[in-house]
This record gives sequence, structure tokens and C-alpha cells, in this order.
Amino acid sequence: MTQPRVIVITGASAGIGAEFARRLARDGANLVLAARRLPELERVVAEVESLGARAVAVAADVSVREQVATIANAAIHAFGGFDVWINNAGRGIDKSVLDLTGDEFDEMMAVNAKSVLYGSQVAAAHFLERGRGHIINVSSFLGRVPLALHRSAYNAAKAAVNTLTANFRVELQNRNPAIHVTLFMPGMVSTDFAKHSKNAPPGVTSYSGPHVQTTAQVADIVAEVIARPVAEVYTNPASADIARRYIEDVGAFEQSGGNPWQSRPPASGSR
Repeated sequence: MTQPRVIVITGASAGIGAEFARRLARDGANLVLAARRLPELERVVAEVESLGARAVAVAADVSVREQVATIANAAIHAFGGFDVWINNAGRGIDKSVLDLTGDEFDEMMAVNAKSVLYGSQVAAAHFLERGRGHIINVSSFLGRVPLALHRSAYNAAKAAVNTLTANFRVELQNRNPAIHVTLFMPGMVSTDFAKHSKNAPPGVTSYSGPHVQTTAQVADIVAEVIARPVAEVYTNPASADIARRYIEDVGAFEQSGGNPWQSRPPASGSR
């Protein structure tokens, strides 16, 4: 009988992290769920256990290396190890690059990029010992094409995630091809991400529109990636073409009449 996968998910107390947990629980995975907000996290644990999964909640700040190690230790204690590690924790900020303070920038790098560094390092050490595994780093389309000017520091942090992920992938593939590393890039998703963004204006609600994906749609894609690992994936089918056009001629893209930077949706955000 095949043993169920053990999957670690950070930032699992809400949004796409919680939806990942629900979707993967239905697939029969055992889950180790981490976040700073323990009461919300425990509600997600109860929900996935009602779906038949075994789950463990770990209160942790993933911008602190020592606390990331406690997540891995909890997985090893509960299940003997883990097969997939999903670095999903993240937060935005509403601030023009012209006005960012050093402290604000440091916070965005810690929450969005350092957390990925620490999580990937902890997972990589475990997978090198086991001889297999899969790291999935949740970035953003804005890390590839920084369309939203008010997300300046978030965009920069996610660009760092993209590069770190590529480095981890090549390093680990050279050491053991059975260890996979995926860069996972959502676009616009109907969550409370914009509402919880630092400095968010009053009255912000979940964004809705023709190109917005549901958390369930995004969770289905992460399940596919776990089943069939790939190097990179955009969750929105339109994103790859936009990224190609941007990279081919950045200047022309920025100056084009259809430049999305020329307007700001009322509650825009990636994730």
C-alpha cells in the first residue's frame, strides 16, 4: 500500500495556503501546517481532519530561521519526515518605491524572501538525506513582471524568490535529480491579501474581475505540480504571454498604450 505524502505548508492559516491544505487533504496527504496565527491555523487543521487527513499545527514565524527548523522537527516527530515543502507565507505592502523606508523594505524581504531561503534550506537538507523530495516556492507574477507600482517592495522580494528558487533547483538537481524545485507564480487571486497588506487603504475588499482566479483553481494547480513536478508554473494561462512580451522589450511594454501600470485597480494584488 502506498504511503500518503507528508506535505508541509507555511502561511496555511488563510488564503491559498488554507485552500492548499483542503485540496491536498482530499488527495489523502498528511499535513504539517504552519503560520503565526495559531487559532486560525487550528481551525484549518480541524477542517482538514474532517476530510480524513492527519494534520499538525505549528505556530511559527518563518522569517526566523530557528522557528522554521521547528516546523521540520514537528513533521519528523509526527510522521517520520516529509515529502513536499511548500513555502507559501507572504505579505504585501502598499507603498510607492519613492516613499519606502529601509525598515519597510527589510520587513518585506524577511517575510517574503528570507522565509523562502530558510524553508528551502531546511527542506533541502532533509531531502538530500532521504534521497528525494519536492520544494514548491510560492512567488507571484509580480516577481516576474512588476506591474503594480504600489506593490514595489513586495515585487522586489518576489523577484528575489524567483532567483533563489532557480539557484536551489540547479544546485539540487546537480546533487540528486530526484529532488525537485518548483517556482509557483499566482496572478490575481480572490483572497484577503490586499486587505491585509501593510498600509492598505480603508475599505479594501477581495478583488474580483475577469482575470481573477479562485483559491480552489490555484490549489488544483499545486496538486497537479505535486503529481507531475515542473520547474515553473504560472497559475493564470495569460501570464506567460505577458511575461514574454515584457522580457522581449521592457521599454516598449512600459510605454505601450495597454501598460497596466497606468492605472491601479481598487484592490489589486497578486495572491
